Amino acid sequence: MAHTKRIAPDPRRPSVPDIPAEMPAIEIASPGGPEQLHLVSRPVPTPGDGEVLIRVLAAGVNRPDVVQRMGFYAPPPGASDIPGLEVAGEVVALGPYVTGVGVRDRVTALLAGGGYAGYAVAAASLCLPIPGELSMVEAAALPETVFTVWSNVFERANAKPGDTVLVHGGTSGIGTITIQLATALGARVFATAGSPEKVRACEALGAVRGIDYRTEDFVAIIERETGGAGADVILDMVAGTYVARNMAAAAMFGRIVCIAVQGGTKAQIDVALMMRKRLTLCGSMLRSSPLATKAALAQAVRHGVWPLIAAGRVRPIIHRTLPLAEAAAAHALMESSTHIGKIMLSVA
Repeated sequence: MAHTKRIAPDPRRPSVPDIPAEMPAIEIASPGGPEQLHLVSRPVPTPGDGEVLIRVLAAGVNRPDVVQRMGFYAPPPGASDIPGLEVAGEVVALGPYVTGVGVRDRVTALLAGGGYAGYAVAAASLCLPIPGELSMVEAAALPETVFTVWSNVFERANAKPGDTVLVHGGTSGIGTITIQLATALGARVFATAGSPEKVRACEALGAVRGIDYRTEDFVAIIERETGGAGADVILDMVAGTYVARNMAAAAMFGRIVCIAVQGGTKAQIDVALMMRKRLTLCGSMLRSSPLATKAALAQAVRHGVWPLIAAGRVRPIIHRTLPLAEAAAAHALMESSTHIGKIMLSVA
């Protein structure tokens, strides 16, 4: 018989069911390749003040998980060392002082870590109801991606109807949501991708022009397609040499936001060009942001994005779902860059 533990009764919350003492989880044995991801048994975490315990049914695989596994992206202080930044499942316990979320609620949640497991603790303020008729896998594909896109494209870069938006990595999880969301909110979207198939996928999602970065120059194409005006907003996951090229492709008063450094952390820029075009060049990192910042973002997403998802105007694109035990294969697939959309883990 499985060992169970009872979370102590608390007058501020309803009674909760017995919860197993142990859970399956994916552990990073040591920094390295996908083979360093091992299925282990870990104690089920206990929610603290303002937190809930979720029985995880699905978890998203994201590029930061890969970077963490390689040893270059440590969890924030206090966060679980288990990878995984987004989950969907059922709330099974509440910590003290939780409001707005109840036991047995079906939610999707943004985490600072701990998603590749049977149970995960999440801040109640970062839990959102599953929109529309989405499955658990589809719901788990949303938080890290949608929070990132909304924060950077619509808050930091202030994308507006009529703007020209360029997104690099158009068939990534973030890219597929950016194309759909920016199009739904009235922008004209261009997207770079690494093959003719991926270019067609970007255009099928709403991009007016997909750009094959292996054979085409996105700077020249943006200049031609905009009549020389350039892109008002650029979402960059590459950095490196792309920073200078983004500046060349940007419009007057253009806003360039860097959210990853797949092309390297160093760049040379023409400051005179930045001044002449009145450009804004900035970056952000969601995982280490203060809880209050992420909680405000959760509410903005709930009001600005969830209705579009519920209406079917924006949807998560799922490339493949693997069982939790095959997390290493999921990481290998992500590193192959052959996927279109999200790679997911099924935990149930």
